[in-house]
Amino acid sequence: MTLTHTPGSHPQAASAPAPDPAWRPVLARHVLLRHDRVRGADLLVLPERVVVLHGPAGSIVRLCDGARDVRGIVEELAARHPEAPVAAEVPLFLGRLREEGWLR
Repeated sequence: MTLTHTPGSHPQAASAPAPDPAWRPVLARHVLLRHDRVRGADLLVLPERVVVLHGPAGSIVRLCDGARDVRGIVEELAARHPEAPVAAEVPLFLGRLREEGWLR
């Protein structure tokens, strides 16, 4: 799960603290999730900026619908990818997105 900022944006922030497992993340109102077929990547489209999501990041963000809490997102991803360290990595990833203001 990595993020790539477009040129001129600030570098990646350090890991944010893990969010409350009961938090129900949803995209901020000014953020759109789109798939770019040319790049073969998911994008977060923000005012005057685009963030490229790599690896499973787009599938994680798609689960941020405001209905699932962090615990539910982790359980869903753990069922899909039993060998992946989702319990450790996904909450931190979501915390970073929240810190950036892309999730609320």
